[in-house]
Amino acid sequence: MSNPHPILIARPPFAGMTAGPSTNLGVTISDRDGLGIATILARKGRIAALAQRMREQFSIELPQGPHRTAAGHLALAGTGPGAWLATSSRGGNAFAQTLRETIGEVASVSDQSDGYAVLRLSGPKVRDTLLKLVPVDVHPRTFKVGNVASTVASHMGVTLWRLEDGNDGASMFEIAIFRSLAASFWHAAIESAAEFAIVTAQS
Repeated sequence: MSNPHPILIARPPFAGMTAGPSTNLGVTISDRDGLGIATILARKGRIAALAQRMREQFSIELPQGPHRTAAGHLALAGTGPGAWLATSSRGGNAFAQTLRETIGEVASVSDQSDGYAVLRLSGPKVRDTLLKLVPVDVHPRTFKVGNVASTVASHMGVTLWRLEDGNDGASMFEIAIFRSLAASFWHAAIESAAEFAIVTAQS
């Protein structure tokens, strides 16, 4: 007889999805599972107060417009007027609660740690791959380090940002997508990078 109350077990959004092996490395893709993720919406007329609170409590500047700032384990990506996507390499679901306790008077905070999946893409052919996925000019003169775009990838809503280049000089990007669309996005990314070869790596 089957268990009427099965235990739910958490699994990474891209579990079981792999690419490669390949000797013609063009794009490296890694799952950023385990990030603490939260959306921040400034309360009416409180953006300046929110910026001050983030500066005092987290030593991070609140980005204005579609830009990303980072300090230590925390990063903020501007996604709209008075709206940011916050990520942290620490805390998981506890991250949003920490934010809420710190800035709840000046902003609304919503935990998205289980709602979003994030992938990191890098390599010499990463831009060629992104050009097939997103309607955004990702040329380095146009889409600079720290730039953010709320856009679509293969008809799926995503948030894209550019990180500092890797030690090998290759450009690096991260893409946040709704977790329920992780498999669909993975297949779209694999198809877009097929001619260049794509391999998975631990982030």
